Amino acid sequence: MSVNKSNPNWRTRTQLVRGGTNRSEFAETNEAIFITSGYVYETAEQAQRAFKNQEERFIYSRFSNPTVSMFEERLRLLEETKSCRATATGMAAVWASLATLLKTGDRLVASKALFGSCHVVCMELLPKFGVKSIMVNGTSLDEWEQALSTPTTAVFIETPSNPQMDLIDIETVSELAHKAGAKVVVDNVFATPILQKPIELGADIVVYSATKHIDGQGRAMGGAILTNDLDYADGDLLQFLRHTGPALSPFNAWTLLKGLETLEFRMVQHCANAREIAKYLTTISRLVKVIYPGLKSHPQYDLCKKQMVDAGSIVCFEVEGGIETAFRVMNSFKLIDISNNLGDAKSLATHPASTTHQRLSQEERDAVCINDGLVRISVGLEDVQDIKEDLGQALNL
Repeated sequence: MSVNKSNPNWRTRTQLVRGGTNRSEFAETNEAIFITSGYVYETAEQAQRAFKNQEERFIYSRFSNPTVSMFEERLRLLEETKSCRATATGMAAVWASLATLLKTGDRLVASKALFGSCHVVCMELLPKFGVKSIMVNGTSLDEWEQALSTPTTAVFIETPSNPQMDLIDIETVSELAHKAGAKVVVDNVFATPILQKPIELGADIVVYSATKHIDGQGRAMGGAILTNDLDYADGDLLQFLRHTGPALSPFNAWTLLKGLETLEFRMVQHCANAREIAKYLTTISRLVKVIYPGLKSHPQYDLCKKQMVDAGSIVCFEVEGGIETAFRVMNSFKLIDISNNLGDAKSLATHPASTTHQRLSQEERDAVCINDGLVRISVGLEDVQDIKEDLGQALNL
C-alpha cells in the first residue's frame, strides 16, 4: 500500500478530509474497507519476523487493520497527539485507559459527575481488583486539592459531564494530579476534539466514544484513546488491547472515518442550534431551570469560555412534577426522538434518572443533581425553528 502522507501544515478541515489516507495499489479515491481477519506471508520466516516486531506489517485484525489504522491516524492528526488507539466502543476505551494505568493497591480519584457506565467502572469494577476509588465534586478545586494531597495513580474526569454538564478546570486539576504522581484521563465526548483539546490543557490521556458526534448519524459503535505518552501507548495499552480483544471492526472504522470528514461543519451547526434552543427554553417560565454551558446562568460559564471553543450540542432542562411530568413532555414530542444516544444529526431526548444513570443510588444521583424532572436534549441538525416548535408544544400541554 502507498500512504498519502499528511502535511503537518494542513489545517483542520483538510486533515479531516485527507489526513491518514492509505491507498491500495488500485489507487482508489475513497478509503477502502479491508474486511479481513488475517493476512498472508510470503514465507514462514517473514511471519516469524512480523511476530518478533522485526518487520512492520499487518498481522491480525485484532492487532491492527488498514482501515482502522486510517481512522486512528486521522483522529490523531485532529487531536494533535503522538498516538491514537481505536477500540470497539467508547466504554472499551474508558476501561482500557484505566485498566492499563491501575493495579491492586493503586488509588483513583474521579469526579462524581460521570456517565452511568463510567461510574460503574470507577465504583464497582475497579474496586473488585483492589483499586481504591475516591469520588469528588469535580467543580470544587478545594475537593480536588484535598483528594490529591495523597499520592494517586490516576485521575478520571468528564468535562462537560453527562448529563448535567458540570465543567472541570482541566489545567488546574492536571497540575494538582501531576504533583500527586497521577496520570489524568479526560472523557471528552461532549466537547469533541473540535471544541476542546484536553491534552493541550495538561491532561495525559483523552478518550472518546466515537459512537457519538464522530459518527454523528447513529450508525456505528467505536471508541478511541489518544496520548502523547508513547511508553504508555506502545507498552501497557497496546498489549492490553492486543490480548483482551476490544478491536474496532473495519466497517465501523470506515464509517467513523467518513464521519470525521464532516465533524467540524456538523459541530458548528450543532452548537448554533443548541445555543438557540437553550435561549428559547429560558423564556418558558414553567421550567425549573435550563442547563447549558453557553448560558451566563451556568455556574462554569467563564470556564467554558476559557477552555472550550463553543458550548456543545447538549441542553438539559428540569420540569416541575418529577418523572410523571418529564415522561409526559417526552411522550408529547412529535419531532424529537426518545433515545439514550447523543451527538446524532437527529434531535434526541433522554430521561437520565431512569435510563443512563438508573444504576446510581438516589443518594448518588442527588449528589450530582440528576433528579426525576431532568430531561437531556441532544440538539440535532434539523431546522432550529422546528425543534423549538416541538419543544414548545410539548412543554405547553
